[in-house]
Amino acid sequence: MRTYRKFHDVLIEDLKKDPEYRHAYLQVALEEFEQDGNAEHLLLALRTVAEAQGGVPELARRTQLEKMTLYKALSEEGNPRLSTMYGILKGLGYKLMLVPVEQR
Repeated sequence: MRTYRKFHDVLIEDLKKDPEYRHAYLQVALEEFEQDGNAEHLLLALRTVAEAQGGVPELARRTQLEKMTLYKALSEEGNPRLSTMYGILKGLGYKLMLVPVEQR
């Protein structure tokens, strides 16, 4: 008899062990946000990567932000300030960059 694992559990495992996969996962979430302006999926991706890297308590330790601030910022209704988003990305091992938009 086969045993099956939940998709979320497999995703967390893959995000833990593969930095390139983690980067691609966040990149796709950011690109989708750029297209539709819906931050919910981007925040979900950040939450999932945070979970793969030890969860909100570990992220709070890395960022010097309060756990409740992070839980609120990364919630479905979250609307984090730019400084909070910067801290979250830095805590996850990323940084914000400006890239010129291609002229049409």
